[in-house]
Amino acid sequence: MSDYKGAAKMLPAFPKAKSLLADKGYDADRFRDALAARKITARKITACIPSRANRKVAIPYDPALYKKRHKIENMFGKRKDWMRIHTRYDRCAPTFFSSICIAAAVIFWL
Repeated sequence: MSDYKGAAKMLPAFPKAKSLLADKGYDADRFRDALAARKITARKITACIPSRANRKVAIPYDPALYKKRHKIENMFGKRKDWMRIHTRYDRCAPTFFSSICIAAAVIFWL
């Protein structure tokens, strides 16, 4: 299943935002239309998604805003560094939860 189908199902749970940063995997007319139709305080969510290479007419996006997406990618990379959290080797829930708390604290301060 493609990325935008899963994101479209989560659309009602999105927080209040002015824009959405996403990669080319989310480039679909239906997803862009759903974002534009979702109004929060009389504002629609602007999609900052670069067009796929096979799109006949490229849709413009803000490259300066899109460059900020690397912070999100870095956060996922840091989370994956914690292999115990990533694969859940702990047997009991309290130990697993304490591992998550320690990892979140360390990632926050780095």
